[in-house]
Amino acid sequence: MNTKAFSACLIIIFSVCSAFSQTETVKLPEPRTSGGMPLFEALNLRQSQRDYTSQEIDLQTVSNLLWTAYGINRPDGKRTVPAARNWNTFDIYVVMADGWFVYNAENHSLMKKGSDDLRKYAGRQDFVHTAPLTLIYVADYDRMTDASDDIRDFYSATDVGFISQNVYLFCASEGLGTCVLGQVDRDMMREVFKLRPGQRVILSQTMGYPE
Repeated sequence: MNTKAFSACLIIIFSVCSAFSQTETVKLPEPRTSGGMPLFEALNLRQSQRDYTSQEIDLQTVSNLLWTAYGINRPDGKRTVPAARNWNTFDIYVVMADGWFVYNAENHSLMKKGSDDLRKYAGRQDFVHTAPLTLIYVADYDRMTDASDDIRDFYSATDVGFISQNVYLFCASEGLGTCVLGQVDRDMMREVFKLRPGQRVILSQTMGYPE
């Protein structure tokens, strides 16, 4: 192979590797960690909502929402929800009209995975396909070391309950509607969201401003 051809191959390889290695990071605003509606008022308003307006959810509210769901609330790195054996099993996929992301709690940011509108894959019901935002709760079984699949199933189901209830209470406090979804096409989501073999979709939760 001559020098020019070799150089051209290096450029192509470098370009391909760079394209795969670069992930856009969206730094979220600092979350609001005080105030809000009194707990008993939020509990009184907590309900599932399936009809939403087309109003988008602003980035500050998304920041507050994700911190409430799974954010770090202590200097030792622990979260706003309990975590079995401190595994921190979950990745939260964030699906919106302008793309899909994964929440990074360590630096409170969104890792952009793609610009496609994948809302139609986030749940089987029609209202999910037009809702402004859906969270997909993905358990990483590979993080749940020294445990049988039965134990992994149990703890992932338990932990997602804490996360989704935090989201319900946040939405009640902020005037948002939300609905947790068990009827999802997990095989399709595995393919569309490019999940690894050890990752399992447990639930989705959609939200928006109620009609």
